[in-house]
Amino acid sequence: MVAESEIKCVSNNKSFGGYQKVYEHFSNALQCTMKFGIYIPPSEQEDEKFPVLFYLSGLTCTEQNVITKAGFQKYAAQYKIIVVAPDTSPRNCNIPGENDTWNIGTGASMYVNATQEPWNKHYQMYTYITEELFQLIQNNFPVIKDKISITGHSMGGHGALLCSLLNPGKFKSVSALAPACNISNSPTLLPGLKTLIGEDKEILEKWDPTFLVKYYDGPEMQILIHVGTDDEFLKEDLLIDNFVKAANECKDNKIKIEFHLEEGHGHSYYFVSTFIEEHFKFHSSKLSS
Repeated sequence: MVAESEIKCVSNNKSFGGYQKVYEHFSNALQCTMKFGIYIPPSEQEDEKFPVLFYLSGLTCTEQNVITKAGFQKYAAQYKIIVVAPDTSPRNCNIPGENDTWNIGTGASMYVNATQEPWNKHYQMYTYITEELFQLIQNNFPVIKDKISITGHSMGGHGALLCSLLNPGKFKSVSALAPACNISNSPTLLPGLKTLIGEDKEILEKWDPTFLVKYYDGPEMQILIHVGTDDEFLKEDLLIDNFVKAANECKDNKIKIEFHLEEGHGHSYYFVSTFIEEHFKFHSSKLSS
C-alpha cells in the first residue's frame, strides 16, 4: 500500500476547469520510480468524488502521449470522470538490452508479469496496474471506489482487455482503440512477450485475450472497440477478428462486442483523438448506472 506522502506531483496544468497532473512514486511491484498522469475534473463541492477511467497506452509510449495528444480532458470534464494514464513500462532498470529494440524492453511491458530473468525483477506491469496503482488511486484521490473502468490503445488495448478478463467484475466497463487482441500471434508484439515470459505456448496463451475470452465466466461484459481501415497493424498484429470470433464462443454468451471499423483511419493519435469521445460516452453510461 502506497501512502500519500510517497507520491510527488511533478506537473499540474488547468484544463477545462479541472487539472491535468503528473505524479511520480516508487513502485514496490516494479522496483523503480514510475510516473502516471491523472486528470481531476472540476468539482462543484469540496468533497465531491468521481468515477475513474484507466487508460493504458501503446508500445513505446509514456504517460505523456495520451495526456498531450488525445484531447480527452474536455470529455473527462464534461462527463466528470477521473482519468489515470500510467507509463507503459518500468524504466532505467539497467537490464541488458532494455533499450536496444523498440518492441522489446522499455515501453514494451505487454502489461504482463514477467517470469524470465532478469526482467522478472521489474516487469510486473499486470500487478502494478491491477493492484498497486489501482489501490494508490483509491487511497489518494477523490474516487468512487466501486466505479472504475478501463480502456487503452494498441498494446494498451491488449492490456485493457487482459486486465478486465482476468479480473471479472473489477472494472465496470472496458473499451479499446485499435487493440492488439491476439498477442501470441502478433509478429510485432510476440518478441517482447517471449522475452518477458518465455516460449511456452500454454503460458503465452494465458496472457492472450483471444484465448482468455473463450473461458470468461464473470458478469456480462460489453466491449467497445474502434479501429481504422488504414491501420498498418490491423491485419497482422491487431487480429481483432480472432478476438471477436472467440468472444462469440464464450460460455453463456457473456461477452458482447460493439465493433466499429472506421474508414480511412490509421493507428496514430489522430485516430484516437477522433473517437475518444465515443469511449467517454460509453464508459459514462456504465459508470453512472
